[in-house]
Amino acid sequence: MTEQAIKQTVFQLLKKIAPDTAPETLQPDDDIRHTLEIDSFDALQFVVALNENYGIEIPEEDYGKIVTLRSLINYIKEKLV
Repeated sequence: MTEQAIKQTVFQLLKKIAPDTAPETLQPDDDIRHTLEIDSFDALQFVVALNENYGIEIPEEDYGKIVTLRSLINYIKEKLV
């Protein structure tokens, strides 16, 4: 899966979880939660959506590894290998 395809899916999932946000404005090193002002409940829903969409398990101890758009995309790419 390409980085662009992952990014598009991430944006779609974010829009579904937090419809009043504009995920497409995220820059690679932006903190996703802070930039989009997503609360912890929506952030957890987003992780669950990622798990379901990609069929991967993101354990709680890895949440710190998926803070920025770049780190999230890289994390997903590694899990899909």
